[in-house]
Amino acid sequence: MKQKKCACVLNQKKEYPAAEPQDRADSAAVRPLLRTLLFLALPTVMEEILATLLQYVDTAMVGQLGERATASVSITTNVTWLVNSVPGAIGTAMLVLISKSLGAGDEKRVRKLSQQALFLSVLSGLVLSVISIGLSPFIPVWMGAEEAVWKEASRYFFIISLPLVFRCTSSVMGAALRAVQNTKTPMLISLAANGVNIVFNYLLIYTAGLGVAGAAISSAISYVLSGVLMLAACRKSRLLSWQWKEFSLEKDLIRECAEVGTPVLGASVVSCLGYVVFAGLVSGMGTTVFAAHSIAVTAETIFYVPGYGLRSAASTLVSNARGEGNLPKLRKTGEISVLLTIGMMCISGLLLYLGARPLMRLFSPVDQVVSLGAEMLRLVALSEPFFGFMVVLEGIFYGLGRTRYAFFVETAGMWGVRILLTFLCVRVWDLGLRAVWYCMIADNVAKALLFAVPFCRFLFRETVDKEKRQA
Repeated sequence: MKQKKCACVLNQKKEYPAAEPQDRADSAAVRPLLRTLLFLALPTVMEEILATLLQYVDTAMVGQLGERATASVSITTNVTWLVNSVPGAIGTAMLVLISKSLGAGDEKRVRKLSQQALFLSVLSGLVLSVISIGLSPFIPVWMGAEEAVWKEASRYFFIISLPLVFRCTSSVMGAALRAVQNTKTPMLISLAANGVNIVFNYLLIYTAGLGVAGAAISSAISYVLSGVLMLAACRKSRLLSWQWKEFSLEKDLIRECAEVGTPVLGASVVSCLGYVVFAGLVSGMGTTVFAAHSIAVTAETIFYVPGYGLRSAASTLVSNARGEGNLPKLRKTGEISVLLTIGMMCISGLLLYLGARPLMRLFSPVDQVVSLGAEMLRLVALSEPFFGFMVVLEGIFYGLGRTRYAFFVETAGMWGVRILLTFLCVRVWDLGLRAVWYCMIADNVAKALLFAVPFCRFLFRETVDKEKRQA
């Protein structure tokens, strides 16, 4: 299939026909690409920041109810991430396929993909909802929660699982909007949904006295609002809208989506399970150490958000260039994305290093926890550029359709580096938390190198080919 040939762009140099140098130079001009990249990335970065801030607010508001309430909400977090990885994988596949079709100028195919996106979001939402609701009484037990929080934790997970169709629709259709280079609308919808969540949190948790159940209901309301608004935005989009009588399932397109999305889902599952095992290894190091570790991980979140925003933009533009058959533009997009991401993450790392202790103080009043957590944040701040490098290269590989290689890199980094080394440091060599965070950094550096080798080979080969053509 032609799709498979495109997906192997790093290994095949005949994928794109040669063109006039002047035409290619114009299309690959740096300034327009930089403007487009920033135009697409900044709203996504803001959306991620808003989501992270909402997580901070949610944690603080539920935390006011006591340790049991916090445990009831947090014990199912990893399972929630696992559930969200399904629509996330579908969304990634749709972003890659739609942006590639748009680059090729095939608007009819874009609309057909939009139909498949809606179908897959509804289908996955229904299936996940049935499974999650059915398993909600057992998940807190399986996650090792104390018996005192089983009931509340089960109720919380049950309530947030009810609107899974809307959660999936929001994720998948949001990716479709970003694929047609509309990142502003998803940001505004996220802002509205997060605002509604905060308002209902206050009303239901405190005013109505519903506690943890109130937090779950407010989250469910925000999911419904986000899903409805995201679908409405797609229906208003010229590129994504279609008449209901035109709807049809396209097996070939769904198969393409599965080919791209399944490895992404696999990488998410591998990552989620790895985080569960990783947290379990650290939890055995003592309450103070685990508290410092957990808070530091949460505090760091907002500082690597720029990398994820640029990853999404890079995926979109790389896929678009593939659809155009414009290899120099694809190459230049990759170069600019990497340089811009590393620059932003250097600034982010500097801010994290300077603000480590005040940031920890926001989350904990315990001096020992603050000191240890701040030390870890300063340590990881120096590696933020490597993390950004890894994340944006992952986005580029997604855009190239090489999601299987991305799955291999995630598996090798998480289990072959982070988990293995952490196990040795904690269980065999009896080292401290600093060694554990070195393992985290080693994981990110290893993944960055595994992505960088084929990417640099691709750039070098194109440079050699260009010199040969000019000779």
